[in-house]
Amino acid sequence: MLQHMEALSYLLSLPRFADQGKAAYRPGLARMEALLAAMGQPHRAYPCVHIAGTNGKGSTASLLAAIARAAGYRVGLHTSPHLWQIGERMRVNGAPASTTWLERAITRYHPLFEQVQPSFFEATVALSFLYFAEQQVDLAIVEVGLGGRLDATNVVHPRLAIITSIGFDHTDILGNTLEAIAREKAGIIKPGVPVLTAVTQPEARAVIHQTAIAQQAPLHYLWDEVYLEGVALEVPCMRLRARTPLRHYANLEPALLGRHQATNALLALRAAELIFPEVVDDPHPIVQGLRNVKQLSGLRGRFDVLQTRPLIVVDVAHNPDGLTAVLETIEAIHPLGIGRRYAIWSALQDKDAPTMAKQLVQAGFAVYIGALENPRAWSAIELIALVQQAGGQVLGAGTAASGWHLLQQRLGPEDVLLITGSHQVVATFPLARSSIGSLPCDAG
Repeated sequence: MLQHMEALSYLLSLPRFADQGKAAYRPGLARMEALLAAMGQPHRAYPCVHIAGTNGKGSTASLLAAIARAAGYRVGLHTSPHLWQIGERMRVNGAPASTTWLERAITRYHPLFEQVQPSFFEATVALSFLYFAEQQVDLAIVEVGLGGRLDATNVVHPRLAIITSIGFDHTDILGNTLEAIAREKAGIIKPGVPVLTAVTQPEARAVIHQTAIAQQAPLHYLWDEVYLEGVALEVPCMRLRARTPLRHYANLEPALLGRHQATNALLALRAAELIFPEVVDDPHPIVQGLRNVKQLSGLRGRFDVLQTRPLIVVDVAHNPDGLTAVLETIEAIHPLGIGRRYAIWSALQDKDAPTMAKQLVQAGFAVYIGALENPRAWSAIELIALVQQAGGQVLGAGTAASGWHLLQQRLGPEDVLLITGSHQVVATFPLARSSIGSLPCDAG
């Protein structure tokens, strides 16, 4: 009999993509269906929204969850990966599942896990659905882990499907063309279920369009329905003006910075208009949800400003598209030439580290390699070489903590420090846990 104290270790011993990469990827839904059948089909106990995309899905999920909370719903939010504790993957009203609940649930279903042999991700998704049912949520927002069609979350039958963006990531699994990747993401589209997307590339849009027609699913293109009139980037919140088929929003203040986050905020806004009758007459839940997304959803690690002088930012961007968005945001609020730029950076082996190294160097960053204790990570030697090949300066290598120890001696009030490359880099940065999400919108 599994003991409670052993439960989390057992869960972490299951095949994990974070450690093993493709070797731990187990496509297909048979194991999930077996788990959920034995658990009493908990995912059918509440309505849900299902969100896929290369970038932006976690932010969009959190923004929509925050709007739902502001509208009075009890909201379950499943996202991945976690930063510090497994319970972050299954939040109810912004709070992670407790370690005690997880230990009890894992212990209870240990024989089932032994029989079905799920991956770590499959097990945590099933536990999320179980937790939401036990917590009697009114709505669950479910973020896809990888792809969509064969993802463990694709057992749900949602009220709305959202596809945020299409880009090149996990190409060894999803394919190396935008069409192939879009086909996997579009696999979350269900018969008759509306789908909302901000995808812009014609070849990817065509795949989503064809899939929606085949599934007789009403299709909403964000940029056909929402007009963004203006964006002002300010620390720590930006300000948006937008017009939708429902109304004109003169002053939205999403607590997530960047033009890419403007897209995510508008996706969440339009999704709320499509599924929440409360916002038809009253925009207050949308305004408050966007403004208080970190407090209401528990979102962390998306352009979180830890300090303003010097500007210290943590962001879990882990592919070139994500890093482009981060660097463009830094340039917009703190242009090159104002102070010096430093980065603590690392990357996992299935990520395009050569391109990301070039991006950091071209943006004027001197780089400290915050090496990860993970067999799936690029080595410090490899990352040093990539930065140097790009013509950049390497400040040293070690842990994110040792990088902070070095750089805090150098940072002046006009400088910038960016901590990025993966969830694991952000999670091991000393200031992150105590400071993340702490600046309110009226700060700075």
